[in-house]
Amino acid sequence: MTGLRVGVDIGGTFTDLSVLDATGVVAVGKVRTTHREPARAVADGLAEVFSRAGLDFGDVEQLVHGTTLVTNALIERKGARTVLLATAGFRDVLEMRREHRYELYDLHLDLHLELPEPFAPRYLRFDVPERILADGTVHTRLDEDFVARLGRELDARGIDAVAVCFLHSFTNPGHERRAAEVLARVAPRLRVALSADVVPEIREFERTSTTVANVYVQDLAERYLADLARRLRDLGVRPAPHIMLSHGGIATVETAGKYPIRILESGPAGGALAATAFGTEAGEPDVLAFDMGGTTAKLCLVADGAPLVTHEFEVGREYRLLPGSGLPVKVPVTDLIEIGVGGGSIARVNSLGLLTVGPDSAGSEPGPVCYGRGGAEPTVTDADLLLGYLDPAYFLGGGMALDVRAAREAVRTKIAEPLGVSVEEAA
Repeated sequence: MTGLRVGVDIGGTFTDLSVLDATGVVAVGKVRTTHREPARAVADGLAEVFSRAGLDFGDVEQLVHGTTLVTNALIERKGARTVLLATAGFRDVLEMRREHRYELYDLHLDLHLELPEPFAPRYLRFDVPERILADGTVHTRLDEDFVARLGRELDARGIDAVAVCFLHSFTNPGHERRAAEVLARVAPRLRVALSADVVPEIREFERTSTTVANVYVQDLAERYLADLARRLRDLGVRPAPHIMLSHGGIATVETAGKYPIRILESGPAGGALAATAFGTEAGEPDVLAFDMGGTTAKLCLVADGAPLVTHEFEVGREYRLLPGSGLPVKVPVTDLIEIGVGGGSIARVNSLGLLTVGPDSAGSEPGPVCYGRGGAEPTVTDADLLLGYLDPAYFLGGGMALDVRAAREAVRTKIAEPLGVSVEEAA
């Protein structure tokens, strides 16, 4: 390439930008993420970076974008009201899971095994009269009248998203596709995802979980990506943006919008690839990549100069290191451990008198207390500032001053006094 390449990453607190030419990095930028309009931070940041560096948007040949918006929406459960249509008798597959106890020897868990709530609660899961056998033959024809009546009722009650997951649709998707046609006719406003499109593979629980998660965040992803493409065109960026996939590849805006579950680890995949590149340059093919953002923290093993990739991933684990305690997603993904603790994660003392952090985040609006933007709850960033890990006079390269006094007061009143410890110990 002879022109410019642009990399953009949206995190829970900041949006980072870099511009490269044939010689390497020529400009970088960092702006606060605008959560209500995430694409606005991208456009504003690019305008600032290009103006400061004297660059021309007409010279951009490629723009690659990574984001944790989908991950954060799932972890913080900020998606659409989602309905599941399942084969009659199978609506509870999301709750029955694999009937696997992810921890056999913990006596406390033996009394109460915690599992994440499905994105489609039981009152929004419906048994649809239909049945296709394992060889693809039709045992019970789809009751189209039932689907039509249900579609009208869901539309009238303000439901936004529908996941259709029928038994053995990976062999014969006919019933799923017909159900989608009926829903499009009677309730065209509904956003519908078919398991035959999202993940046409065997294993009912994983396929259903992945399809429900996909449509749960699809509206958010589509609106964001359409807004991003429009704002980039308005700036004068001619090539359409590419979106980084969870395993490190890239996709078009259209594909990423239809299958947002494939960009679940979009941002973290970029961090793992960057760690791989640095490790290779340093002659270290085996490294541990650690990436802490505003909402989540991620770790990835890089072996023989390549990040590990898996075809099944879990989000929202109740116990961060115990497989089976989260919601499975069956897509190719960089193999990461991810927890809901980032720089903006809020700390509090719970009813048992114990310190807890996250998974909810102050983000960038209002952000940590030390940002001086109205935040009142102490966060990891406030603690880092009080412990001297951050320079209050040189945050964002000196572009943003941090309020040490406000951070100290928040940690004192919300954490230190309830625990009976010093501010520094609380931090």
